[in-house]
Amino acid sequence: MKRPAVGTIDRPLTHDPKKQAPMSPSVTERPAPPSDAPAERQNRNLEMQLMPEALARAHMQERLYEAEHERTALRVLRARRLQRRAERASLRARRALAMAVMQ
Repeated sequence: MKRPAVGTIDRPLTHDPKKQAPMSPSVTERPAPPSDAPAERQNRNLEMQLMPEALARAHMQERLYEAEHERTALRVLRARRLQRRAERASLRARRALAMAVMQ
């Protein structure tokens, strides 16, 4: 029994592309959606593709908010520290003035 002449990828039956059998799409390849696909489906696919970008943007917004909040807290602490230092300096000046008046 004679086998039909079939070529493989490594050893094609002929090297002339016009004489080769047309390639069929593989099982894993999905055909492109038709151009008249519902807009909702296309929009959902676009949203799914943009989701990581939106997630990263939300994450960065949260990080910026936290950083600003931390900067504000540090400014408040610094202002309180400076206020206490100014009050102590004021008390020292009053004592020094009182001692000068007493003598």
